[in-house]
Amino acid sequence: MIGNSIIKLNNVDVFQQKHLVLSNVNLHVDKGDFVWLIGQTGSGKSSLLKIIYGDLHIASGTGVACGYELSKLAGKDVPFLRRKLGIVFQDFQLLTDRSVEQNLQFVMRATGWTEKQQIADRILDVLEKVGLRSKLKKMPHELSGGEQQRVVIARALLNNPEIILADEPTGNLDPETSEEIVLLLKQISQGGTAVLIATHDYHIIRTFPSRIIKCENGKVLEDVQIA
Repeated sequence: MIGNSIIKLNNVDVFQQKHLVLSNVNLHVDKGDFVWLIGQTGSGKSSLLKIIYGDLHIASGTGVACGYELSKLAGKDVPFLRRKLGIVFQDFQLLTDRSVEQNLQFVMRATGWTEKQQIADRILDVLEKVGLRSKLKKMPHELSGGEQQRVVIARALLNNPEIILADEPTGNLDPETSEEIVLLLKQISQGGTAVLIATHDYHIIRTFPSRIIKCENGKVLEDVQIA
């Protein structure tokens, strides 16, 4: 890996089936970066994230994510790559029949944690970070949308990721709650974990100005400005 780069893509072409979505992508995200990813629906934002977390293959060019060469990524390596990435989706994807604690336990066991006390300690640690330690035993339906998204962020932090990829993390939240969630992600980035947020919400970008990457007309433009 070069310097502090967590993500580095060079001349990458991104296909969905046989359709070229993005061409000649050059991109870098470094340790502790806080980066916005913008672009219209269908512009390739989600495809770009899928390249980074190993859900789509690189057709040409080279890419590194968290030390893994994406062009050579074997299926058996994808789970190991994803332990170094935290992924936050718009629609929470919490297990509705399990408590907050059980949701987090499920992910930890699936990613190789076995020691009960270590699991318990880590769960309290990540819930503390997102301000939800008191909600340990609550079911998802007992939480507000903002609280559910905080649980999702806690889940993303479990394995000490090098980067959090957030795909429209405020899409289902009201403006005030959206700001709270972005502020939390900003604080996480200041702790050294890079954060890359795909969003349509220009208001939130103006509220938290930072580096912007844009998908447009099949290209990825780095360091763009918005009016």
